[in-house]
Amino acid sequence: MHISRSHIIQLIFIIVGVSLVVKLFFIQVLNTEYRIAAEKNIVQRIEEYPYRGIIYDRNNQILVYNNPIYDLMVIPKAVKNLDTLSFCKIFNISAPEFINLFNKAKRYSYIRPSVFLKNIDHDDLARIQDRLSDYIGFYIRARMVRKYPYGMLANTLGYLGEISASQMASDTSNYYKQGDLIGISGLEAQYEPLLRGKRGAKYKITDARGQEKGSFKEGMLDILSIPGQDLTSTIDSNLQLYGEMLMKNKIGSIVAIEPSTGEILAVISSPSYDPNLLTSKNLSNNFAALEKDSLAPLFHRPTMAMYPPGSIFKLVQALVGLQEGVLHASTIYACNKKIINCRPHPSPINLHQAIQYSCNPYFYHVFRNIINQHVSKDTYLDTRIGLEKWLIYVRQFGLDNQLGIDIPNEKSGYLPDVNFYDLRYGEKRWKASTIRSLDIGQGEMLVTPLQMANLAAIMANRGYYYTPHLIKKIENVVLPIQRSELAIDKKHFDFLVEAMRDVVEQGSAWRAKVKNIAVCGKTGTVENPHGLDHAVFMGFAPLEEPKIAIAVYVENVGWGSRAAAAMGGLMLEKYLTGKVTRTWFENYVLKGDFSN
Repeated sequence: MHISRSHIIQLIFIIVGVSLVVKLFFIQVLNTEYRIAAEKNIVQRIEEYPYRGIIYDRNNQILVYNNPIYDLMVIPKAVKNLDTLSFCKIFNISAPEFINLFNKAKRYSYIRPSVFLKNIDHDDLARIQDRLSDYIGFYIRARMVRKYPYGMLANTLGYLGEISASQMASDTSNYYKQGDLIGISGLEAQYEPLLRGKRGAKYKITDARGQEKGSFKEGMLDILSIPGQDLTSTIDSNLQLYGEMLMKNKIGSIVAIEPSTGEILAVISSPSYDPNLLTSKNLSNNFAALEKDSLAPLFHRPTMAMYPPGSIFKLVQALVGLQEGVLHASTIYACNKKIINCRPHPSPINLHQAIQYSCNPYFYHVFRNIINQHVSKDTYLDTRIGLEKWLIYVRQFGLDNQLGIDIPNEKSGYLPDVNFYDLRYGEKRWKASTIRSLDIGQGEMLVTPLQMANLAAIMANRGYYYTPHLIKKIENVVLPIQRSELAIDKKHFDFLVEAMRDVVEQGSAWRAKVKNIAVCGKTGTVENPHGLDHAVFMGFAPLEEPKIAIAVYVENVGWGSRAAAAMGGLMLEKYLTGKVTRTWFENYVLKGDFSN
């Protein structure tokens, strides 16, 4: 059958026409994406930021909640007939500032909305809202910032900041956009994926002047935001507030732990700051001032500061010596001050008395006997073998390692090993007398205040600890806890705990006494070549079924038996009895003069 050329051409036009009709039907009727794109001049997509999860203390008191603030958004292409002079007057900015902000918005996107002015508070919003309709292309977006009702726990809770370019680049979830807030430090950073929730979006119809006229398609295309998850922390707000009061105008840390769970009851870093400073419209200026402060209020001392532990480490030496069999409860040494200086006390003494009076020469002998057990006739090799065994024991106490607390940037402390001394002195050029400063917790050894408090928890538990943590529940789900056992017999802990009780009842920690409660403790005075020594106290209470273990570290105040023991005792009394009756000690601490 012969088909003419004209028929073929007509057939081609028919096929093309039908194809175009089908395509137009698909675009205009079936596919709303293109329709939305075509209607961008009247349909506006508004991001819906979710409520960030709230953080509670252990008694369901709110530590962090959300407070609404407002940003002025701009779509540069939509800005028309703008009276720049009146705009700058209304929003209290200069003309050069306006030009800079507008150019920044255009560089981000000419057709997409971006933040023009941040952190407009309720009062400013009320002042400008009626005038906003005069400025086509600008609109208000509500979002949430953090609010801290107690104004405490700043470094532990952490703060939010605008996401950086590097963080955007490493965001594999593709969740964040330029200008979004993200947890920068503390719990806010650690639990960011849970706290942030999931953003939504609403499509609004606007007129040519940018005025909202209602929902597009009755909200059928809207995406609901999903709130972040709430966290229940382990913190006792009353104890935390009290500890921060005691540490005011001092440099140091207090960490209190519930021994039976590893829950952190209080974690004080001093000096600190009011966390509300980093949520206000003056955030940038406030952060810059904090960052320049020579006392480093942004530094989280409980987990990041590292110090020699001082005499509290004698408990560890005693436990290692007892377990190794080179030390016994009845072992007696004289307090020979020619070996190392010591405070006045009876001499000779046994182990119980050595703990009670914190005898330095006694623990010189203990450490030497641990290190040199005559495994080799070569003194240098024997010391090397002994130090390696000693390190195995000491690391069981969570030293020289991160404990695994649930906030970022925890330091591990430091224990010098054989490689360290080989590099410093050379192989076979160091022995027990070379490293003798370790015997009383001095020298190259460093621990964090958190590790000191964990040591107190180990003593309270007589040989084990739970990983210290700050969050106990996510929504209604209780988090599991991890227990770590030490390879040291419980009987050795029982013996030393009784000695620790006498440190408080009759020894250097008498300021830590609490009426009608058996307190066990140990003080320390850490040498400081740059000024007054640092004060340390570590302890727990009560003796049976302990409820709280604590470590106090105060810089540049002298003997641990004064500042640190007094503060430790007040914290124990506050937590265990709910009040403080020894107001004279409280005044002594608040005054801050620890010369007597």
